[in-house]
Amino acid sequence: MIEKLTNAPSGNFFLLAGPCVIEGEAMAMDIAEAVLAVTSRLGIPYVFKGSYRKANRSRSDSFTGIGDEKALRILRKVGETYHIPVVTDIHTPDEAQMAAEYVDVLQIPAFLCRQTDLLASAARTGRMVNIKKGQFLSPEAMAHAVNKVRDAGNNDVCITERGTTFGYQDLIVDVRGIPVMRRFAPVLMDVTHSLQQPNQSSGVTGGRPEMIETVARAAIAVGADGLFIETHRDPSEAKSDGANMLRLDLLPTLMERLTVLRAAVNSLDKH
Repeated sequence: MIEKLTNAPSGNFFLLAGPCVIEGEAMAMDIAEAVLAVTSRLGIPYVFKGSYRKANRSRSDSFTGIGDEKALRILRKVGETYHIPVVTDIHTPDEAQMAAEYVDVLQIPAFLCRQTDLLASAARTGRMVNIKKGQFLSPEAMAHAVNKVRDAGNNDVCITERGTTFGYQDLIVDVRGIPVMRRFAPVLMDVTHSLQQPNQSSGVTGGRPEMIETVARAAIAVGADGLFIETHRDPSEAKSDGANMLRLDLLPTLMERLTVLRAAVNSLDKH
């Protein structure tokens, strides 16, 4: 699948986008339909993103999901309704085969990107594997994570940059890592998670969504193959990661601008 996503007839980047977590069927279908309308018009290959469960939460009373099977069924319905691939996170080796029955891409969370059994289990499902780069790892170290997937017999793999820990409560994006990691596999930029401000004393992660376009432009300019963006009709009402999400009505203009930038980058690469 990764070859298809990175070789769009339009020459455009590809996009993984959707809510942080599945909150219900209506919201998932609404977001998928809205994003698909934009990506279809602009020639952007689209993968709907939604976590069926959030395992990494700051507090024990944080929202984690509506139930695994219920959320996974919604993800499958999104894919079947709109004829698009779907991606979700997994957290343990046992979840790999379960989730693979419902989705097309299995995503390895950043904090788990070194877990050999998890990577191998995801690989053996035959699904595409998207590995989030750990906030604590160098770009060069991601070669080993990619090789674990390939050693398990699966070459359908990509890497997602999502920022590097900076102090206790911030992340920075070092775009030098994108061309480095592209030596190992296609690379996405997780625009919204890289703008998180984690570990706040309140137990609720903060963020800087006003910098979304800045980070996205930088990633496209240095050759990122795709973007990862969490979006919601009303981020202030989102049950997870609302502080760093893109408001859904801002997505069309952002994608239009980035499409122009991608075309310019493609033109430069030909010379």
